[in-house]
Amino acid sequence: MRSIDIITALVLWAALALAPAHADGGIPAALTERLEALAPDLDPDHIAETPVAGLYEVRFGSTIVYVSGDGMYMLQGDLMDLDARRNVTERARESMRAEALGGLGEAGMIVFAPDGEVKHTVTVFTDVDCPYCVKLHRQMADYNRLGIKVRYTAFPRAGIPSPTYDKTVSVWCAPDPHTAIGDAKMGRPVETRRCDNPVREHYEVGRAVGVTGTPAIVLESGEIVPGYVPPEDLAQMLDERVSG
Repeated sequence: MRSIDIITALVLWAALALAPAHADGGIPAALTERLEALAPDLDPDHIAETPVAGLYEVRFGSTIVYVSGDGMYMLQGDLMDLDARRNVTERARESMRAEALGGLGEAGMIVFAPDGEVKHTVTVFTDVDCPYCVKLHRQMADYNRLGIKVRYTAFPRAGIPSPTYDKTVSVWCAPDPHTAIGDAKMGRPVETRRCDNPVREHYEVGRAVGVTGTPAIVLESGEIVPGYVPPEDLAQMLDERVSG
């Protein structure tokens, strides 16, 4: 694939860029000049040195590529630190997810919090018609009992527009969204409503940060845990992340 074809693909993948463009100091002019020549209408969100000499991490929205300092070579894939046994690229993705969710704000989420101490907070991309989302919701009291605050963001898997999207908007626009989301998940009727709502924004952010199915549990670090996780298992996982 020619370099210009790679950049064209990046333009498409970066359509949901979430942060203002900026570059760290000391970035080689040859690298920035090459990026400007290949994609004059698209600024990278972030450019930084990697642990590999002469290789730079370049972020376009949720897409991460690596470019040589002389602007001659580009590669896409996960950068692994073999000594530390960690995925450098995934750490960068986690940082982006945490930043993206921070930009959403809790006010537009449907939040179920413990009555007592909040030990952990997770953000769950949920679909009102998803069977495993229903299973998670049925155990909400158990998550809360274990000190886990659950923040629901909307992710209608059928896309926009769709009946699921319409139902989700009705939930977020209900006088009592906490009750409405439970009704919708349990198959009970929810009155059709329309209002200014964050459903589309939640969905677009979810797609941008790599959500492909529901429930998708995002930890405070930005780590994403796909699928349903029982309350006790999630609490143990979160405790281990903190102690580790």
